Amino acid sequence: MPIATPEVYAEMLDRAKANEFAYPAINVTSSETLNAALRGFAEAESDGIIQISTGGAEFASGTKVKDMVTGAVALAEFAHVVAAKYPVNIALHTDHCPKDKLDGYVRPLIAISQERVDKGGNPLFQSHMWDGSAVPLEENLQIASELLDLSAKAKIVLEIEVGVVGGEEDGVDNEINDKLYTTPEDYLKTIEAIGAGEKGRYLLAATFGNVHGVYKPGNVKLRPEILKQGQDVAAEKLGLPAGSKPFDLVFHGGSGSLLEEIHEAVSYGVIKMNIDTDTQYAFTRPIAAHMFANYDGVLKIDGEVGNKKTYDPRSYLKAAETAMGARIAQACEHLKSSGRMIAG
Repeated sequence: MPIATPEVYAEMLDRAKANEFAYPAINVTSSETLNAALRGFAEAESDGIIQISTGGAEFASGTKVKDMVTGAVALAEFAHVVAAKYPVNIALHTDHCPKDKLDGYVRPLIAISQERVDKGGNPLFQSHMWDGSAVPLEENLQIASELLDLSAKAKIVLEIEVGVVGGEEDGVDNEINDKLYTTPEDYLKTIEAIGAGEKGRYLLAATFGNVHGVYKPGNVKLRPEILKQGQDVAAEKLGLPAGSKPFDLVFHGGSGSLLEEIHEAVSYGVIKMNIDTDTQYAFTRPIAAHMFANYDGVLKIDGEVGNKKTYDPRSYLKAAETAMGARIAQACEHLKSSGRMIAG
């Protein structure tokens, strides 16, 4: 399938919400990790989301170039070519973008998509995230309103964060404190500032104790009921029936979460869950095993010539792609998106 059109992406999100499942959103930094994501979704017969952070985009451009837009465009164009060979629908997304990087990342990428749409095509990316968690809520929502207008014109979905995801990711380091929990007032101010979809569709990364990083199961103290609370106060404000879920929610910082907590969050309207830490490890683990098992082949020890077959990057990157793909297929099982691809 080609990369999802705006209409197909909307259908993906609607299907997830109606059937209480969520899409894994996999961070990629290279063609190898992108191929692994495609493989994992295809093996699970799940549509999915592939996303690129600011740091991942800069890395993808090369250590000499180090330009976020260049790297993001390169990976997106690669995805548009390769994803067409897979039977699943894939949406492209950009992950956390703080205020100081908007002009160097999200705004130029929206402009590129607008040019494509103006010529009768589809946007390059299907959604972008504005991470305003480090600025006051009023400023966060004011910038969100501006970006939502630009995104809607370019047929793009905007993701925003209200509340704070703790821990560190791509150089953004947030304290672990009471700001990890989005308040009822936060949800209401969001509706007042950017509406409930009539000004443009958006995804909401509300926080309920989420923390980026590596944690053993049970160490992250989540309170999924905060998501239900947010849906309830929004539904009441909008005059919707009890039990409605007006927000399309996103789950960040899920590593170490218990499966029952993940399922509870999905039942409250989470339709996208970011996965990075676990897939990074899945990709790297077989590479480490290869190096340890073949140290005398990958190294030219004591003047020997080594073994070209073992230091050929393909020999270990194939294993890395396979392992990361398997971890993504497992994530699809956990989020109940397996076997639910639109094409199937």
